[in-house]
Amino acid sequence: MQLLGAAGVTSAVMTAEADPAMAAADSGPAEAAAYTAPEGLAEDSPAKQAALDWIDANASRVTGLNSEIWENAELSLREWKSSLAQAEFLERAGFEIEFGTAGFPTAFTATFRQGKGGPVLGFSGEYDALPGLSQKKGVGHHDPLEYIHDPFAPSYGPGHGCGHSALGTAAAAAAAAVARAARERKVPVTVKFFGSTAEETLIGKTYAVSKGVYEGLDAFLDWHPSTANATGWGTTTAMTAVTFTFLGVAGHGGTPLGNKSALDAAVMMATMSEFLREENLAPGGRLHWVINNGGDIPNVTPEIAEISYYVREGSPARVQVLLDKVIAVAEAAAKASQTKVQHKITSACWNQLPNKAFAELLHENMRQVGPPKFGADAHQLAKELQESLGLPAKGMHAEIAQLTPPNPVFMGGGSTDVADISWNVPTVSMGAALAPIGTKMHTWSTASCAAAAPGQAAVVAAAKYLAATAVDLVTQPERLKAVKDEFAERTKGVDWKTALPDGYEPPMYEPPSWFLKRTGQKWPPSNITWPPKRVVSQEKFASLGPEPAPQK
Repeated sequence: MQLLGAAGVTSAVMTAEADPAMAAADSGPAEAAAYTAPEGLAEDSPAKQAALDWIDANASRVTGLNSEIWENAELSLREWKSSLAQAEFLERAGFEIEFGTAGFPTAFTATFRQGKGGPVLGFSGEYDALPGLSQKKGVGHHDPLEYIHDPFAPSYGPGHGCGHSALGTAAAAAAAAVARAARERKVPVTVKFFGSTAEETLIGKTYAVSKGVYEGLDAFLDWHPSTANATGWGTTTAMTAVTFTFLGVAGHGGTPLGNKSALDAAVMMATMSEFLREENLAPGGRLHWVINNGGDIPNVTPEIAEISYYVREGSPARVQVLLDKVIAVAEAAAKASQTKVQHKITSACWNQLPNKAFAELLHENMRQVGPPKFGADAHQLAKELQESLGLPAKGMHAEIAQLTPPNPVFMGGGSTDVADISWNVPTVSMGAALAPIGTKMHTWSTASCAAAAPGQAAVVAAAKYLAATAVDLVTQPERLKAVKDEFAERTKGVDWKTALPDGYEPPMYEPPSWFLKRTGQKWPPSNITWPPKRVVSQEKFASLGPEPAPQK
C-alpha cells in the first residue's frame, strides 16, 4: 500500500546527492500538511463513454478470461496456457500479437494503431501464479484445490494468491476498450499491451526494460489487486533476488565423519543472516529467505543445498550495501562448514518512481466510475475468510479511498518490476479491492477470491479505471503534458541503469513443443546459453587428521 499513498520516502535525511533514486521519489516534507485532491481533471467524452460501454457489454468475456487464467494457475516463466488466452483475447480485439518479447517464450507484445500522430500508451499484463497457494474458488476456509500427497512432504499446488489472473485480464480489457473507442471515434492513438512473464520473481519486466522493450511510450498504466480501492504517488522498495548454492560431499548419515553437509552451510547462513537485523537493517529494509533445496533423505548427507534471499531497501544503492553483507555471511558459512559457495542474482529492480499528476487524474476517474459493485455474495465470502483468519468480519472495501500524500518516512514494503519501467516512461499504479479488508496478498484467501464474486467485480472496475484514465490522456493533451513534465523534472540528475549484473542471462524453462508451434517461436532464444551449465560438486571428503595410534 505504500505505492498507493500509505508510505513515502524519507526526506529529512536523504538528499539528491546522497541517494538520487530516493530523492527523485520524494513527495516533499511539507506536502501532507494541507493537501486537497484537485477536481476537474477527468472529463466526460464520447470516447470515454464508448470505452466504458464496451467493458459493460463484454463483462462476461472479461470475467470469463479471469476464470480461465485462474484455473490454469501456472507458475512464473511457465504460463503457457495463460499467456495464449490473454493474447487471443487481444487478437480478437484487433491487436497484432508478437510472442517472445525480450526472449521470454511466454511474454508477448500486443499493438493496436488508430490514425497517426497520437500518443503511445502502454498497459501492463501479468498472469503468473504462486507455488503452494492452491485454494478452491469461493470457499471461506482453507481448502486446497490441488493437494499433493506425499507421506514425507505433503504440499499444495499453485494458486493465484496475488490475483494476477485478474491483473492481466483487467489490463487487457482496458486496452481493448481504449482501442474500440479510438476506432469508433476516430481518435489517433497507439495502444501497446505488454504480456509479462514472471512478475512474482521480478524477472520479466526488469530484463525487458534493459533491452529497450518499453521505449517510445508516452505513458504506462498499471494496477494490482489489493484490499482497497486506492491510488497514490508513494514508492516501493528496490530489490535484488539472489540464490546461494553450497557444495559439499555426500555420504552415509550413519558414518558421517568426513562428510561435508551443504545443508549445514545453508542453515548456518540463515542463522547468521538473522543477526543482521538489529544493526544492519533499516526500517525501510526487508530481508527474507527460503531454503530451496536442503536434501532428500536424512541418511544421505546433502551434497548440494540452495538458499534464496530477497534483499529489499529504499534504492538500488542501499540494496547493494545490504546485499554485500549477506554475501559476506554466505562466505563465512562456507568457510565454517568446509563447503564451497557460489551465488547467482536472479533478478534486481529499482524503487518505483511516482507521478503525482498521473495519480490525481487516475483517482478522479476512480471516483467517477465508483467502487467495484460487490454483491451480498462477495461480502459474505469476505466475512467467512476474515473469520477463518481471525480478523474482524468487515467484508470488502466498497468505497474509493481518499487521495493523500505519502507518509514522510519510508517504512519499506513490497517490490515490483514495474518500477524499472517507471524510470523510463511516466507510470501510474493503483489498487482495486479483490481481497477482503485486513487480509494480505500472497495467501490462499486471495486465491479464493480472485475468480469468485469479489475478484469478478474488481476486474471489471479496474478495467474501467484504467480505460477512463487512458482516454483522458488521449483527449486532453494538457493532462499528458503534465504527466510528462513531472516525469522529466523527477528524473533530472538520475542516470537510470539496470540493477541486473553485467552478463546477466534470465532464467528460463524450455517450452512444450505445442506452445512453440502455436506462438511461432524457436528454442532456444539467442539471449541465453542452452543447455545451462550444470552445477556439480567436485569437493573432497574432509580430513580428520592423522589416524589415531592403536591402544596398547
